[in-house]
Amino acid sequence: MSRSWERKVRNNMNQLNKQRKKQGIQTPIVPSGERFDTFKGRSYIGPILLVLITAMYALFVQADESQATMYWVTIGCYLFLALLFVIRRPYIKVGTDFVQTRKFTGDRRLKPEDIKSISSQEGYVVIERVRGSNWVFSRIMNRYPTTEIAERLKQFAKQHNVQYSEK
Repeated sequence: MSRSWERKVRNNMNQLNKQRKKQGIQTPIVPSGERFDTFKGRSYIGPILLVLITAMYALFVQADESQATMYWVTIGCYLFLALLFVIRRPYIKVGTDFVQTRKFTGDRRLKPEDIKSISSQEGYVVIERVRGSNWVFSRIMNRYPTTEIAERLKQFAKQHNVQYSEK
């Protein structure tokens, strides 16, 4: 489908969903391009490291009277950054024609033609890309539900003829 046609379909679906909501019907109609499964992890290593670095900074750096405010602002900013890393959970979103995740620099999306292969083993799921570095989803590092991700990516690989292997 062309993009303009997809946009028209999406707009019509939104209008229909608004009408259904006004009528009290609970089941919204979702266009096929918007169906996806989201698996969320939990980042804990980065925040712990930031808190430890902040604690070391607080213990080993002595603030002068003239720099006392900046000293506490620095400590507060590092703790705020650690809190942001805890709140901003990593995820993998598997749609009908894409795989999306959040990297440090923002959200990244892969289409099936950009995926070389998908491999899974206990505790890890690896998506090998045609160009660029591999995407690794780990149960240990980011607390991802790797067995559920592996099952969904197996369906995705079968649907798009992407090589899938279990180790």
